[in-house]
Amino acid sequence: MIRKMFEEGITLKKKHGEDKVYDFSLGNPNVDHPEAFKRELIKVADQEIKLKHGYTPNAGYPETRLAVARKISQTTGLKMTADHIVMSCGAGGALNVILKALLDPGDEVIILTPFFVEYPFYIENYDGVVKYVPTRPDFSPDIAAIGRAITRKTKAVIINSPNNPTGKVYSQKSITDLARLFRKKGRERKRPIYLVADEPYSEIVFDGVKVPSTLKAYSNSIIAYSYSKTLSLPGERIGYIAVHPRIHEADDLMAALILCTRILGFVNAPALMQRIVTHLQHVTVDVKIYQKKRDLLCRGLAAAGYEFAKPQGAFYLFVKSPIPDDAAFVHRLLQENILVVPGSGFGCPGYFRIAFCVEDSTIANALEGFARAIQDFRPQKISRPARRGSSGRNP
Repeated sequence: MIRKMFEEGITLKKKHGEDKVYDFSLGNPNVDHPEAFKRELIKVADQEIKLKHGYTPNAGYPETRLAVARKISQTTGLKMTADHIVMSCGAGGALNVILKALLDPGDEVIILTPFFVEYPFYIENYDGVVKYVPTRPDFSPDIAAIGRAITRKTKAVIINSPNNPTGKVYSQKSITDLARLFRKKGRERKRPIYLVADEPYSEIVFDGVKVPSTLKAYSNSIIAYSYSKTLSLPGERIGYIAVHPRIHEADDLMAALILCTRILGFVNAPALMQRIVTHLQHVTVDVKIYQKKRDLLCRGLAAAGYEFAKPQGAFYLFVKSPIPDDAAFVHRLLQENILVVPGSGFGCPGYFRIAFCVEDSTIANALEGFARAIQDFRPQKISRPARRGSSGRNP
């Protein structure tokens, strides 16, 4: 669905011109890379390194994995080592490796709606069964509903915080309650439930919000991380898998992850990017730029009458459609040359997603079109005929 709208945008731009089309379809970060990344890229490119572009170890370069482990140790207090890290082709590659390593045919994986559109495909790649559990009205996890969805076949639960498409950051209480539930269900079944945390936006958060650590909360947890958003590098496909040191059958799981990262077709994380991110573990883009874009968009849409929850992180706004048919309203926005993605694509009809990682001018210039579109669906005031003998004014 996201790519479909993106392709539609390419067609419209050819027809009307780049500046007349307002494309909010794809989460393609437009904030420039940090200067530290540019310096490190030039430095590595100029260095004489034996086999600089050669094959890497399947799990990634030891020095890169060690750098990642040290950062996680510093932020969580866990004793992570390089042996708990596997470098990956972004978070998408990480999730596929994790699911390939975990799933037997027929195993169930719970995902929370709304969800990132590719999760069901990833699960079905490895003959897993998708179980959908709606979130609460504020998009936080519904712990009781997740508990009811767990069966003897449940292998894992995927969470995404900050969330795509809602921008919701799950609270410490939500993470603690999830961990308590999974421990209880694991004891009852005598089989662990793995918590897979998809965290490409974990450092894109606003207003002082903190992202609770799933690794600290639950020992059977696995992180899928990407530098795509942190460093504005989505096309470089670089990320990692981090595994809790005390996870169930840790040695077997790490061996499976290392094998699967080799055999799934994309074959190991990019060598040059591994060398670069080794020294950029605490570097991020300027998150205040995204917060400014969020605020500009939220002010404009609120003034026009749209309903939404202000995102706490990531760079998406999930907006309630003024009509139940979100696809029809998205089509109405297309008439204003505005491209957004229907919420039905994320398993949550009645909403649409706006990716605000675009130029400020794109947001500002689109606001009039957003306002015109919602006016078409507002209830019209009906004038009553004046009473005989009255002043002629409606009461």
